Amino acid sequence: MTLFDVYPLFPINIVRGRGCRVWDDQGTEYLDLYGGHAVISIGHAHPHYVEAVSRQVGQLGFYSNSVVNALQRELAERLGRACGYDDYSLFLINSGAEANENALKLASFHTGRSRVLSARKAFHGRTSLAVEATDNPKIIAPINANGHVTYLPLNDLAVWEAELAKGDVAAVILECIQGVGGIQLATPEFAQGLAEACRRNGTVLICDEIQCGYGRSGKFFAHQWLGIRPDIITVAKGIANGFPMGAVLIGPQFEAVYGRLGTTFGGNHLACAAALAVLDVVEDEGLVENARLVGDHLLNALRQMAAATPLITDVRGRGLMIGIELSQPYKEVRQRLLFDEHVFTGCAGTNVLRLLPPLCLSTAEADAFLDKFWRVLA
Repeated sequence: MTLFDVYPLFPINIVRGRGCRVWDDQGTEYLDLYGGHAVISIGHAHPHYVEAVSRQVGQLGFYSNSVVNALQRELAERLGRACGYDDYSLFLINSGAEANENALKLASFHTGRSRVLSARKAFHGRTSLAVEATDNPKIIAPINANGHVTYLPLNDLAVWEAELAKGDVAAVILECIQGVGGIQLATPEFAQGLAEACRRNGTVLICDEIQCGYGRSGKFFAHQWLGIRPDIITVAKGIANGFPMGAVLIGPQFEAVYGRLGTTFGGNHLACAAALAVLDVVEDEGLVENARLVGDHLLNALRQMAAATPLITDVRGRGLMIGIELSQPYKEVRQRLLFDEHVFTGCAGTNVLRLLPPLCLSTAEADAFLDKFWRVLA
């Protein structure tokens, strides 16, 4: 049997990591500004995380959701305090796509409606409803194209208000910072107007914080920069630092009905131990504030660099979620960063480099990247 070949792979076998650095099987060290696609939040192989997960797997890795799991309850309390939503409820699953899938189902149950509004360039996952809400026809199979979703331009409030006024929209799903879309930011004016239009028309507002949340923007959630309070929040990626986990934070107006939602593996003991260890490190090491400070440092330096070279046409982002738009396709620059300078970066579209490093990135490591990046551009 062979692997189903769906990923274009770099010929690099990563075998070890520590903090913001990883090593391949040849002993080559790389600076990781990709974080395994924004998943590594507290850094690779953090000692406290390793100890907590190892201890839990030695006690009990899994039992079903038919019994009390005290770790789930502890995680709900801790997460509520950390993000400021202690009056919300928590539903735990395995991934970001599942989080969005369940959020959209909840909105539909709650409103009795079936229509969804999503933004152009949005990415919300690859399961049935989540992929239909993703603006990429290449990954929407015929069986998923059910006509539930209307795509609208980000930050064009009048267009969204007109659609919401029709009174048939169950949910708006929004990334306040689009990741796959190339680090496009919702404006406060748009987000606040959209939230008000949702309230006025009885529509559920879902903020997809799977990539931009969990401290990456320099606040716990990216929507907290915009002065809005969504009805439902979805998270995954950084919540457990690489252990598969997702979650839905559900506002107090939603009714829990036995049997309506469910999961086999979601919120298992091992996943909860990993997520609790992440919260320990985020709080103890001030990683949300670090993301803001080091992110500001990077953004300012990159904008100065952009003023000095026509190869950079725009720099945008918040915290440690940064897009560098180039005047040429990113492929050569990204490959030279990886193979010549040993730096992992992400990408979007055809000409945007994405920086999604662990939230523990230091100023010294950021400066090391800037030096390497300038060498590549020069």
